[in-house]
Amino acid sequence: MRERLMGKRPFQTGKLEKLKQISWYKIPLFVVSLFLFILAITLMKDGAKALIPLIQNSLRLNNPINTLGFGWLFAYLVMSGSPVAAAALTFLDAGVMDMANTFTMITGSRLGSSFIVLFIGFVYVVRGRNRATSLDMGLLSLTVTASTHIPALFLGAYLLRLGVFESVNIQAGGLITSLTEFVFDPIVAFLLAYLPRWSLFIIGMLVIMFSFSLFDRCLPQMTLKESHVGKMSTFVYRPAIMFLLGGFVTMISMSVSVSLSLLVPLSARGLVRRENVIPYIMGAGVTTFIDTLFAAVVMNNQQAVAVVMAEMVAVTVVSLLMLLTFYRRYERTTLLFISWVTARNRNLAIFMVTIFVIPILLLLI
Repeated sequence: MRERLMGKRPFQTGKLEKLKQISWYKIPLFVVSLFLFILAITLMKDGAKALIPLIQNSLRLNNPINTLGFGWLFAYLVMSGSPVAAAALTFLDAGVMDMANTFTMITGSRLGSSFIVLFIGFVYVVRGRNRATSLDMGLLSLTVTASTHIPALFLGAYLLRLGVFESVNIQAGGLITSLTEFVFDPIVAFLLAYLPRWSLFIIGMLVIMFSFSLFDRCLPQMTLKESHVGKMSTFVYRPAIMFLLGGFVTMISMSVSVSLSLLVPLSARGLVRRENVIPYIMGAGVTTFIDTLFAAVVMNNQQAVAVVMAEMVAVTVVSLLMLLTFYRRYERTTLLFISWVTARNRNLAIFMVTIFVIPILLLLI
């Protein structure tokens, strides 16, 4: 009996060590991030109502082309697409925009969301790193996102016009809605007692950006050894698997920036090349709408749910068509374009000017 107990000690010790390695503080941190996310949506909903005159008279966001450019530039400004997509849904809920304008604003937010990856690449270049290696991830992210989301823009708009998703009914439920009103409505009322209503939208934007930052900290920081990716290096050469992996990682993390950052150690060790990243980014572009869909459900707005569903289905269809039909040609064309951009400073300057001029022109049309 004593020998049996002695035999169990190493196992129990190892189990205790694994429990000690778990970052238990991340559980309440996740709860806080979720609380702040719902609070931010509530604040933005109330604040958006006061922005109706500004948007209709000053910004004149009265057609899908304007809102596409606005969402694109807005994502540049806040260095993220998810808060802009959530803002678009609150504009829809407040009656500032219709479904078509909201749809294109969300698309614009995704076109601009990849800029943060390119910006980080520029920081590495300034620090003396190789220009092509540092900028590849950002350039690929921007190029792949644009080449999938722009065709999906037309398909999704067509699906919206047909009313395909109007019958999709995803609701938060009466209990959750009542709980949300009980917890968050008093906070909104308190702020309105001291602040103008329009300021709630700005506060909500700041809160939602902070909530995403907290959520990123909740994710486990796995090294290459811990995730055993090194043993699975052969799978990165299969576009379908990389597509699913990109979608899965982004769905879990609810952040394209986080999912793309996981590629950095793989690239540094030579396990992932540029062509392997392309289907990964395509998969990430599909499930990046999960947080936007959650925001639509929290709002209990059927039109918002329909808009997000149209986005997800359209991007999924376009991405799968590329993977199953002409992927190798698409891959070669994309890599040739990236090589051209990084070949000369003039080419890079043309690219940078273009990605800023296009959304500005769209906003002014």
